[in-house]
Amino acid sequence: QVQLVESGGGLVQAGGSLRLSCAASGRTLSGYNMGWFRQAPGKERDFTALISWNGALTTYADSVKGRFTVSRDNTKNTVYLQMNSLKQEDTAVYYCATTRSWHTIPEQYDHWGQGTQVTVSS
Repeated sequence: QVQLVESGGGLVQAGGSLRLSCAASGRTLSGYNMGWFRQAPGKERDFTALISWNGALTTYADSVKGRFTVSRDNTKNTVYLQMNSLKQEDTAVYYCATTRSWHTIPEQYDHWGQGTQVTVSS
């Protein structure tokens, strides 16, 4: 069983940056593709970014493309989401999750973290 813990969220002004981390325990992440999702109040959980098990492939939601970068360090069993040029509409709880597929829908992901809050002020 994989346990995931997100960190790095907080309050930031529009235009600022944050780096989220997703640390795993219980099992190595190297066998999983890893996704980031976000959920704003009253909205569905939306796909944000996905990285392959070895970091060679990435894909992003159109809304974050060019601003967010997903990366991973399998030696540290950690995945990252670098978020630049943040906008108010990026405000959400951000989750990381494991998948053995290459899909962007939450149902294809099995292990989830508890989430970390990102709030972008004007």
